[in-house]
Amino acid sequence: MRTHYCGQVDSQLIGQEVTLCGWAHRRRDHGGVIFVDLRDREGLAQIVCDPDRPLMFKTAESVRNEFCLRITGKVRARPEGTVNPNIASGAIEILCHEMEVLNPSVTPPFQLDEENLSENIRLLHRVLDLRRPQMQNNMQLRYRTARAFRRFLDDAGFIDIETPMLTKSTPEGARDYLVPSRVHPGHFFALPQSPQLFQAVTDDFRV
Repeated sequence: MRTHYCGQVDSQLIGQEVTLCGWAHRRRDHGGVIFVDLRDREGLAQIVCDPDRPLMFKTAESVRNEFCLRITGKVRARPEGTVNPNIASGAIEILCHEMEVLNPSVTPPFQLDEENLSENIRLLHRVLDLRRPQMQNNMQLRYRTARAFRRFLDDAGFIDIETPMLTKSTPEGARDYLVPSRVHPGHFFALPQSPQLFQAVTDDFRV
């Protein structure tokens, strides 16, 4: 689907054709030439859409913020004076040859680079909130931390046994999250409130 991530396209790829996927961070129409800042988990890349390709340009005219796009184009150096040193791909831009809207979007309630967003707004639009750079960094940090723990325990001879996600109900102070069983009418599965019940199974379980 893609050949590179947006934030990984740099001057070493000048002259090459790349395919990128991501969200339209911003769209700017500069008198017949449309610029789209395409964003994915690795960063931004500037896409240039010239009217020389009518079909592609018509698609670019319909693009709005947070449209999910796939583009194919040629990497070229940015004109002198337009280099953006604040992003990894700031020395290049991509001349768009083909553009496909993978999924359109309604107008988002906030820009993803806005600061001082209220927690209520963020939680109400959690899908958008998780696209923000700070949240992306948090998720990647959590992933890398969990990977380091798992790698250390694996090297030490431990076996990874997954705690069941659903089990019998263990009523305590909070309300259970229940899922009815299709096989056993009148019975339910539940998320365990006491995951330590399974701790004895996993502690010091080595080969």
